[in-house]
Amino acid sequence: MEVSQAQADVRRIYRAGFLGPLVSAVIWAVASAVFTWGSVTAGMAALFFGGMLIFPLSTLLMKMLGGPIALPKGHPSAALAMQCAFTVPLGMLIAIALGMYEPVLFFPAALIIVGAHYLVFISLYGMRLFAVLAGVLILLGVSTLFVAPELGGISGWLGAAVFGLFAVLLFRTQEDAHAIVP
Repeated sequence: MEVSQAQADVRRIYRAGFLGPLVSAVIWAVASAVFTWGSVTAGMAALFFGGMLIFPLSTLLMKMLGGPIALPKGHPSAALAMQCAFTVPLGMLIAIALGMYEPVLFFPAALIIVGAHYLVFISLYGMRLFAVLAGVLILLGVSTLFVAPELGGISGWLGAAVFGLFAVLLFRTQEDAHAIVP
């Protein structure tokens, strides 16, 4: 199978990837609310465990939309997608450790980790828009970690907003040939 065909399959089946950021926006908003108005530890747990629900919840939404909900068995992109997904919970352990040391560092670190994970999506989906999403998340995380740590407390909310925006952009690019990497 050609790489371009594998990417087309991923874009078609996962609907240009818009459901992941849509679910992520909700989970990041919930985790930020818990972090802000509940407890720091519960907020970190909400993002960690909620993050593990992103793919299952996205799959449920795909099922509700109709059509296929997974790549066919043996598809060459399936293993890459799974390997990429496992980087986030492992990286989040570092964000949690930072957050236990200094709570304001948790969301900025999480933004960098999740943003880095989206770099693989550029090749997985063959879409440049994932480079922009990754760059925005990483830049936001780095900025609030090193440049303006006083904004670290709102970085989870900003992350939720970024995910919401990119869910809309990805939804709109489902049929847009300009979003495809040549």
